[in-house]
Amino acid sequence: MKPAFITLGCKVNQAESEALASYAETHVGAAHSGDATTGICVVNTCCVTAKAAMQSRQAIRKVIRNHPAATIVVTGCYAQVQPDEIRSIQGVDYIIGQSDKHRILDIIDAAPGKKSVSPLVINESISAKRIFDRMPAPSFGKRTRPFLKIQDGCNSFCTYCIVPYSRGRSRSLPPDQVMAELDALIQKGAKEIVLTGIHLGRWGTDISGGFDLLRLLETIQHRPGLQRLRLSSLEPTEISDPLLDFISRSPKICRHFHVPLQSGDPEILKRMNRHYPPANFAEIIRKIHERMEDAAIGADVMVGFPGETDAAFANTRNLIAGLPISYLHVFPFSPRPPAPAADYPDQVPAQIARQRADILSALGKSKKACFYKKMTGKTLEVIIEKKIDKPGFFYKGLSSNYIPVYIQNSIQTETNRMASCRITGVDEDLCVSAMLQSSCTKKREGALPDSPLTDINRTTS
Repeated sequence: MKPAFITLGCKVNQAESEALASYAETHVGAAHSGDATTGICVVNTCCVTAKAAMQSRQAIRKVIRNHPAATIVVTGCYAQVQPDEIRSIQGVDYIIGQSDKHRILDIIDAAPGKKSVSPLVINESISAKRIFDRMPAPSFGKRTRPFLKIQDGCNSFCTYCIVPYSRGRSRSLPPDQVMAELDALIQKGAKEIVLTGIHLGRWGTDISGGFDLLRLLETIQHRPGLQRLRLSSLEPTEISDPLLDFISRSPKICRHFHVPLQSGDPEILKRMNRHYPPANFAEIIRKIHERMEDAAIGADVMVGFPGETDAAFANTRNLIAGLPISYLHVFPFSPRPPAPAADYPDQVPAQIARQRADILSALGKSKKACFYKKMTGKTLEVIIEKKIDKPGFFYKGLSSNYIPVYIQNSIQTETNRMASCRITGVDEDLCVSAMLQSSCTKKREGALPDSPLTDINRTTS
């Protein structure tokens, strides 16, 4: 019986759950035989905000309630930082921290069928961790765009963020292992692979030999069989001119950037321990837009950080309004001890934070609508993700520049393949319609040569 995974939180959590599920597909032993009600349920938790922690608790209780005979395993950031809160939930069998997440199935194999009054807690300190724990299998599953986790942890210690305490210091998957996992996903039929990490731009900084993300991409670019590569979030301080120049010329890397802003006020950024002024962020966004006019540019923004006045919030709103940003992820500040901002004075009332979040969410929706409508009449490279049952549409896909596209014509095609689609319109619900045209064979103008630039496979950390 394959364990069931319930995953909350970020793309890294999703990548880890999918990797464990992929491993279980072929390697889980007879100890896990049984039906869904008596098998294993793994809840991979998040606690980046108080709401995320609450949702994690709710998910744990729901699984216990719906599957009282199952073995219940809780892992993830919430299990790492607050295991005692989870211990108080009756029905949990295992609490496994981040250091041992990669070997969850082996732990359960060693003691199958555990049901007891108190859970087994395996929670080692994460702060001293310096080695990247490779998951037991590449993550694919049913996803047409699998995640490949190549980095974990963070050294930044932003004053609002609990991640360095729940994930530890920055660690990189060695380059030869990156290539091995990439090849495995390509061989399984992945048409797009998403490189992800807690702090993706830090990849390679803990590896000898002068590796960095750009050098990695230069090699991945030429990997046989790779059709499309997408990057998850990149910090503004890590988006260099050489990186932008490379991506703008690459026929394989998606025209999609997600760049955390957090605040457009210089004083708030300093209090957050964010190492850039708003003007630098604005310059980076404009550079992306100048080089790649059709690129999607997303941003994270936090409202209600302690000390955020009306004027500081206006600075954030005005900065975003004046930039070619395509969409926003808006979050109210959430106090998360031991992050220092949890104890800062001048806490912003929750009602005001919600009002500010609503204002920025409306701005983000307006920007997304403008970005989508600019695509009308253009032909985009789309991965056909699935057939759909939606009046007037037959397939759904995703473009290189991160637009969900709904196919109008009923031409028979395969899912999980690249196709050219001409955008025909955008409705008031931001549904982007398109006509399927053909398979994509066109390379970008000025594309890079086909010979490898570096030989990462021969280098070890």
